[in-house]
Amino acid sequence: MVDVDELRAVHVLQMLEQADLESLAEQAERVEVSTAGVSLIREGDFGHSVFAIVDGTAEVSVEGAVVRRLGPGDVFGEIAVLSSGRRTASVTSTSAMRLVSFFKRDLWRLADDRPAFGTALREVTASPEEPSRAQT
Repeated sequence: MVDVDELRAVHVLQMLEQADLESLAEQAERVEVSTAGVSLIREGDFGHSVFAIVDGTAEVSVEGAVVRRLGPGDVFGEIAVLSSGRRTASVTSTSAMRLVSFFKRDLWRLADDRPAFGTALREVTASPEEPSRAQT
């Protein structure tokens, strides 16, 4: 189980109530990345999970060109999950990282139960020019 305090640090999850965070924490998985240069998701792959950065940094690239840098509190992978499609970018660690992973069915359920959360997640996706929010 993931610690609820880790989830509170994720920008898009801050709007959720304690009970929602506790439920999501039970479903989430912790992912540890020990070094820079690890491919976290690849452009073109099908997306089944969303990731939130607890600690560390990463780069987002499209067709090999870096388009954003991500850090603690940011999410990635949500575009493919929300659209049930393919990843629109690649994300590679630039340091050791601690991530939290959410499977798409858990986010869909929460978005259905809490429409404001679903709207916030879609707004993050719709803001590609914002430098440190949703990317893929």
